[in-house]
Formats: sequence, C-alpha cells, structure tokens
Amino acid sequence: MSTTRMIIDCDTGIDDALAILYALRTPGVVVEGITTVFGNIDVAQAADNTLRLLALANPGYEVPVAIGASRALVRELTGFSTHVHGDNGIGGVQLPSSTQRPVNETAAEFIVRLANEHPGEIVLVTLGRLTNLSLALDLDPELTGKLKKVAVMGGTIFKPGNVTPVAEANIWGDPEAADRVFTSGLPVLMVGLDVTLKTRITSEHLELLKQFGREDCRDIIQFMDESLAFYFKFYREANYLINSAPLHDPLALMAALRPDLLTCRQMKVRVEHQGEHTAGMVVADLRAQPKVGEFIEVAVDVDAERAVGIFLSAFM
Repeated sequence: MSTTRMIIDCDTGIDDALAILYALRTPGVVVEGITTVFGNIDVAQAADNTLRLLALANPGYEVPVAIGASRALVRELTGFSTHVHGDNGIGGVQLPSSTQRPVNETAAEFIVRLANEHPGEIVLVTLGRLTNLSLALDLDPELTGKLKKVAVMGGTIFKPGNVTPVAEANIWGDPEAADRVFTSGLPVLMVGLDVTLKTRITSEHLELLKQFGREDCRDIIQFMDESLAFYFKFYREANYLINSAPLHDPLALMAALRPDLLTCRQMKVRVEHQGEHTAGMVVADLRAQPKVGEFIEVAVDVDAERAVGIFLSAFM
C-alpha cells in the first residue's frame, strides 16, 4: 500500500481534533507535521491542543508541531469561536498535558522546508484560515509546483455561509490569504459547506463507537464523545440539528485520501475581500465561458453515508 505524506494545518477545535485523530489512526498515512493558525482559538492554544491530542493518540512516531500566524494578513482580529468550540477549543475537555514542545520554525517555514525536502510528495490539508499557506507562498513562490495536493476545508458555492449570509468561517477569517491561495496555481481542492453540511456524525454513531471501538482507541472515543456533546449543543441551537454535527474538517482530510467520496467540478474562483456584506465569499464564475479567477477543484457532492462509515472505521 502506498504511503501518503501529509501536513495538517489547523486551528485545533473540535472537528480539527477529529480530523487529526482520524489521520493518526489511518494506515498508510504519515503525518509529517501539524501547523497551527489562529481561528477557532488563538494559535498558541491550538498548538497546545494539538500536542495534547498527539499524546492521547500516541501514533508511535514523533509528529512535529509548528506554530503559525496569530492574525490575518491585513484584517484586525475580531475574537475566536468559543461559542462553537468551547473556551479551550475542544469543548472544555481537559486532556493531559504533553511533554512535547513546538518546533522553532514558523508554520510557513515548516511547510516550505518539507515541500522542498519531499517535492511532489506532500499533501497539505488546511482546516483553518489560509494565512500560513499564503505566508509560505511569500517565502517560496515555487511552492505551487512542489506540493502534491492542497485540500482546503472552507468556502461555499451553493449553500449559505456560516458566519455571514455568503461566507464560511475559514475563508472569511482571512479572505486576502484565501484569494492568494486560490489564484496561486496550487493544486487546490476546496471542500466546503456544499458537502460538509451533508456529512454528519450523530449520537448513534458515538454509541456504535463506544460499543465496537477498538481497545487502543478507547481514550480517543471517550474524548470524541465528551467534546462532541459541546458541538452538538451548538448545532442544535444554530442549525436545528438534533444530536448531530457536520464533519467539516474530517471530510476535507478524508477527501485528500479518498477523492472517490466526492463529486468535484473545476471552477474559476476569486475570494471577495472588499465588500461590506460579501467579504469572504468564494465567487465562482459559473458562466459557459468563465473569465474571472483561476481554476480550482470544488467539491459539489459527497457520498456522505460512506464518508461517515470510513471515518468511524478508523476507530473500530
């Protein structure tokens, strides 16, 4: 079986945590590093959460953690998503602290170094703002030809936004960085709300995990159960979902490994960053002869049932 070398760039909240745990428990995936960015929580808390999750999962090899951007390229910081992810970003769950420390490189430096050491081999999965990747492009404009794939959790084309009527949180949080990445020529796959909202984990799924989960995943499953209780409460209040929540970040990560889960379309896109009501909107030129923007791959449909089944199977 071929091995996928992966860097996960995230703002370690609840669904980021699920994505990280999935990657660490999936055969054939080597997580070469995890880089953190501001978003759900501040960048240092995201790194601390990540180190605690690595200690919890105990992958059997060291996964370096690099701290990245603490704010957007040009925008002022407007606070964090504690109402969605809890004060500590992982639903208030207290995981034991880790003895591992973050590396001395910035996230952007780390991404550039690994892409140059393993050209054409690294799959980068971004689960937060695209600030770190934008900064990495500044450090090495040739990066566009060195990453195998960039799977981005973010954006929406046909569904409403989740922070504003038209903007999804990760793109809205740094639209200038997102526009830079989407127009850079990087091999981008955008996995946004069009597909993540259809892919939900439920309380019944958690019961299955508690019943049939592997012995070596017991602590992971307990963490998932506790942190998702907070997430379910938010989605009940915000989206009227009953004891369920979308697997936003895990789906983007799974899509990087299993493109067969998605139906995708090539679209020319730009990210709006001027508009009062439209900042963070991914504007797709859907005309017969699109002229605005650059082509990226956009996920427009998902085999949601199979995606959830594959996610759960990593722990069973």
